[in-house]
Amino acid sequence: MNTKVLVLLSLLIGMGAVLHSVIPGIFGGMKPDLMLTMMFLGILLFPEKKNVLLLSIVAGLIAALTTQFPGGQLPNIIDKLVSAFVFYGLILVVGKLAKSTVGATVLAAIGTMISGVIFLLAVLLTANLPTGTTLGFLFVTVVLPTTALSAAVMLIIYPVAQQLIRRANISIQA
Repeated sequence: MNTKVLVLLSLLIGMGAVLHSVIPGIFGGMKPDLMLTMMFLGILLFPEKKNVLLLSIVAGLIAALTTQFPGGQLPNIIDKLVSAFVFYGLILVVGKLAKSTVGATVLAAIGTMISGVIFLLAVLLTANLPTGTTLGFLFVTVVLPTTALSAAVMLIIYPVAQQLIRRANISIQA
């Protein structure tokens, strides 16, 4: 692995960890997951299987350590591993469209929705949803707003990150 790439991926995960820790919960301990957005950004910038695996493991562990959701540790790890590779698969399917700002934004929105569903299903299997809530309610009140926030963040940060990568003369494979 290229040291520059590892450093950049670490910085993205670090920013995601700070955002994940600082953002308050919306409902029952659930909160927007900007760690996920940073993970997606890392996958978009450096789309290789080894990077996807590394990002998903580290993001999952950090999200598990910083979650406010009761019983959300294992679902966070499951969610990051699965959604990272689904996101990577989407990048491979759409090809060069993923390199545009609009493509990256749409992929981030789709990836966030997929991640939210995976997280909620993992919670159903390993823990319990907060009392008085349903999967549909949490999807509408947490996953959809998080999707909008993730897409907005990606729309702003992706072109900046691309420009920084170009100026730093770091090779992007795939």
